[in-house]
Amino acid sequence: MLSEIPAASGRLLISEPFMPDPNFKRSVIILVDYSEAGAMGFILNHQTEHMLGDILPDVSYSEIPVYMGGPVAENTLHYIHRCPEKIDGGIEIADGIFWGGDFEQIKELITNYQLTEDEIKFFMGYSGWTPDQLDNELREDAWIVTGKYEADAVFSNNEQNMWRETVISLGQRYAHIANFPENPTLN
Repeated sequence: MLSEIPAASGRLLISEPFMPDPNFKRSVIILVDYSEAGAMGFILNHQTEHMLGDILPDVSYSEIPVYMGGPVAENTLHYIHRCPEKIDGGIEIADGIFWGGDFEQIKELITNYQLTEDEIKFFMGYSGWTPDQLDNELREDAWIVTGKYEADAVFSNNEQNMWRETVISLGQRYAHIANFPENPTLN
């Protein structure tokens, strides 16, 4: 399980094809924190109808999409980025991927068109697990875990195909599930 994997933060969780929880249907989640206290991550491929300007009206560049990070604390805004040279204070969670950082600096960079949507991803809410909850879900085969991915995939705005492409990238052992229908009873 994850507790046996060093540096679990930064790993991707890919939901099994028939996940019963609609919040995580065909989801790809990046873990940003994993400890004895529990786990936290963000769904990378569930874009909301909101743009950043809808949530932060004082930020003039409103074309950056906002994703549903998960069902916990949906009234909070979180972000990951890949530009530590522009944003101070982020925590590196994977090679070249950072969580958090100076938010005032981010707002200024966006307002001045110096930060683009392929460099930062915003989330409303987050996905959270209590201690041992994620390990139990892994034992039940609810998730596939991988550390094998490119940062470009994380910052992709192709959320419609992200789950499928991520599953296929895992190799022959998993590739066949990428073609499973969303509802097997309709097959």
